[in-house]
Amino acid sequence: MLLPALLTLLAAVETPDTRPINVTGHAWAPFISPMGEPFRARSATDDTLARWFAQADLNHDGALTAAEMVADAEHFFATLDTDHNGEIDPDELAHYEYEIAPDIQVMSKTRRTPGVAAAKPERSKHHRRPGDEIDDAALAIGGGLQGGARYGLLNIPEPVAAADTDFDRGISLAEFRQAAVARFALLDAGHSGRLTLSQLEALRPAITADGRPKRSKKAPDARVGNPLPYPGN
Repeated sequence: MLLPALLTLLAAVETPDTRPINVTGHAWAPFISPMGEPFRARSATDDTLARWFAQADLNHDGALTAAEMVADAEHFFATLDTDHNGEIDPDELAHYEYEIAPDIQVMSKTRRTPGVAAAKPERSKHHRRPGDEIDDAALAIGGGLQGGARYGLLNIPEPVAAADTDFDRGISLAEFRQAAVARFALLDAGHSGRLTLSQLEALRPAITADGRPKRSKKAPDARVGNPLPYPGN
């Protein structure tokens, strides 16, 4: 009687999952929403900004309101607040910056726009191999864009951490909602209370094949937000 019972018990024990871990690489630049959520291209023709807009436009009337921006912020906050304690703590913030949206890191290489072919590699002036040099555009040397600002609508390099208005190293839901209202106001330059997709498309920075923004290094970024200080400032 003992042997059949033992065999039944062993059969019921869950075997460890030995399936391989597949790591997906991202060839193109994501769209980083005003609240920091990354939207990645599924194909070369995927409009990631339009996909976020369709998600945020809850009543599908073709325009975003401040209330819809807040609802979109609440949706992403729930994703980031993994322990559901009502606050994005330092560990959860690190998970966002390293796992969910590593593209926002200042030292990360700028990705090209979906559908744009990779540029031909060039040798640097110091004769290093392509890819060995630090990307000047990524570091914002000479007035370029930094972090998530390269892929978003506002000049905010780290959109989640920027919501920590009291600097207590934690972002509450109230702070995240407040940030959504403030960012909607920044985007709504005409104070109409509505944002259309075409209005937002005009604010999106274009990235060339070599991963550099289509703008002069000397030209200041006309978008608003809370950028990091440039070197020397």
